[in-house]
Amino acid sequence: MLTAIDLACVRGDRRLFANLGFNLESGGRLHVTGENGSGKTSLLRMLCGLSPPEAGEIRWQGETIARQGDEYRKAVLYLGHHNALKEELTALENLRTTAALAGVAIDDAKGVELLGRVGLAGREELPVRFLSQGQKRRVALSRLLWSAAPLWVLDEPFVALDSAAVTWLADIVGKHLSAGGMAVLTSHQEVEIAAGKAQTVRLTQ
Repeated sequence: MLTAIDLACVRGDRRLFANLGFNLESGGRLHVTGENGSGKTSLLRMLCGLSPPEAGEIRWQGETIARQGDEYRKAVLYLGHHNALKEELTALENLRTTAALAGVAIDDAKGVELLGRVGLAGREELPVRFLSQGQKRRVALSRLLWSAAPLWVLDEPFVALDSAAVTWLADIVGKHLSAGGMAVLTSHQEVEIAAGKAQTVRLTQ
């Protein structure tokens, strides 16, 4: 279970949100909504342990994430608004490097298979700088296919995707939830995800 208790976020001299709380259980998803600048990305970074809250605490399986350190980070897959890819590396090299940093060994054959599943067959050896924005997003999203992390934190995962890719991604997230995983995501798009108990948190300025 992921639990947020009385979270507050301040940026500069402006309080973005306060007294925010929720419980997310196995198979559940949390949709974070709000206008640009309302603190959506800041909240997601807090939930990943990348930024401390101004007030409140975040617990994973009943214990604060600050105490768990690396053990908690292993339980989380974070996909930010930016793709975090190295432009000079190929799609395959990016996939394998990202997996290796997470302690997952993927050989070339498996990497080619995974990239094919995200619609990049034939583009595995292209440097990422030659890919379209949608194709770059697909390289980043390939992480979802090899990650064993139970908690997915996804910042605008549907950005730059065509309708077929949006449907594919919604299905992947749904399968993750059906298997007992959890997901926290932001999206300006209305996307139907069939599985999982849904909650919504709306941040206001």
